[in-house]
Amino acid sequence: MRLRKPTAILRRYGLFLFPTLAYAMNLDCSDIRDNKQSFDVSALGSPISVMTSEDHDPSPTMTNTTFTIDICKPLRKAKGIPKEEDCPNGSRVCGIQRVINTFENSTTFEAAIPIAGQYILHGGTELDPQITRFKTSSSPSDREKEGFRLQLHGPKYPNGKNGVSHGAVIEFLCQDKAEQKGERDLAARKGDDDDGEEEDHSATGEIAHDGNGGTLKYKDFALVDETKILSLEWLTKYACENAKGGDDSKAKGSHWGFFTWMIIIIFLATAAYLIFGSWLNYNRYSARGWDLVPHSETIRDIPYIFKDWMRRVLSTVQGGGSRGGYSAV
Repeated sequence: MRLRKPTAILRRYGLFLFPTLAYAMNLDCSDIRDNKQSFDVSALGSPISVMTSEDHDPSPTMTNTTFTIDICKPLRKAKGIPKEEDCPNGSRVCGIQRVINTFENSTTFEAAIPIAGQYILHGGTELDPQITRFKTSSSPSDREKEGFRLQLHGPKYPNGKNGVSHGAVIEFLCQDKAEQKGERDLAARKGDDDDGEEEDHSATGEIAHDGNGGTLKYKDFALVDETKILSLEWLTKYACENAKGGDDSKAKGSHWGFFTWMIIIIFLATAAYLIFGSWLNYNRYSARGWDLVPHSETIRDIPYIFKDWMRRVLSTVQGGGSRGGYSAV
């Protein structure tokens, strides 16, 4: 499998050098905003990986590159993996390359590529997230989509004079609208296939499911205007402009949050009353034991009051057929 060459679609990402909107130094997944439109993609805040492969013909080896991304927080260190074989601290997007020898049935680590993140030890590179809403984009092809494009920046790799700047471009597409458009494109491609032309699938990469009904797709990893850019496409319902993001369980919990607070307040008020009343009885009347508790006599009588009340209720229910309250002599 061979990696594709940079395409015309990728060349427009030259806006990396001329950003239209500097969103913030850090990325708030619950409020990714472009003007008045806000997107909540906090439900997607966990590591997700896609992979692509490159054959080395005629050698029996191939290079597998696994790209891992967490848009909401830095990637955690993997347990049991040497430091030099893991992503650097502060990575939001990282690529791990391994060489697989099919003849010897062996796998060898090759590189850990920092693509985007906050890298204090790599020249102090900032994440510098930038967002472009498709509906307000200057590109006519973008305005046909619904969602937004997120750009993340990274350091130069490898370190030294020969290092190349890295970055990532993730297109978050409204799943419903993208699937409708995909069905139309699929029908058009079928017509082209009937003419005998076959589409090249040699480097389509892996499509990963995000656990929320969406998919993350690898598109390309190529040099564009002196910057090595990882291009990803994320189909998700949270990129729709009328979507409600975040954790659904939190939204459900908000319906009974008022009653929870009411119970807590009543409990604290009761505890404060008992403590203050006991302290007052102790200091004013030198009370001890049950006498410390405010209204202790009433509290002690509660079981008897309840029994008497139950007796009256039962008497009322069972006495419906009595004769005017008179007893037989």
